[in-house]
Amino acid sequence: MRVVSGSCKGRPLKAVPGMSTRPTTDKVKESIFNIIGPYFDGGLAVDLFGGSGGLGIEALSRGIEKCIFVDREAKAVATIHKNLEACHFQSQAEVYRNDAERALKAIAKRELSFKLIFLDPPYKQQKLKALIELIDSFRLVEDGGIIVAEHDAGITLPDEIGSYKLTRYESYGISAVSIYIYNEQGTGE
Repeated sequence: MRVVSGSCKGRPLKAVPGMSTRPTTDKVKESIFNIIGPYFDGGLAVDLFGGSGGLGIEALSRGIEKCIFVDREAKAVATIHKNLEACHFQSQAEVYRNDAERALKAIAKRELSFKLIFLDPPYKQQKLKALIELIDSFRLVEDGGIIVAEHDAGITLPDEIGSYKLTRYESYGISAVSIYIYNEQGTGE
């Protein structure tokens, strides 16, 4: 695993020890950023199921100003801290050990607005539609902002979830990525 592009291009990233996480491959990561970016001019991001922090770190390397990382596993949180340190992104990151729903509620209280949210939950416990609905109810994404949902290729997500419209779906073997864009006028569901 490595940073694919940007200011930390080529920097190796540590994986979370054990089998509790499934890191996004460099190929999938590169494809995601080719679709959504590939580079950013500031803005905030959230890597909600951080794992090793690879997606959020890639966003920071490509110009996102600050990223909040969340994972409920202590080993993952420790790995995120190590990878942020290796890339010198500690001052541009916040890392929390928490579950996704509680983290979203805490973030909502801060009244922040995000350009980019990564959702890459464990394949066996995916509640992506409910998480996107929660993000929508808290109005966490700025107009034109993006949610990147990585999931099992056997799962089909709706074309619209609240104010979010599916703009791209790509399949990579057993993994798939659904990309939603926020439309302030709402799409209705």
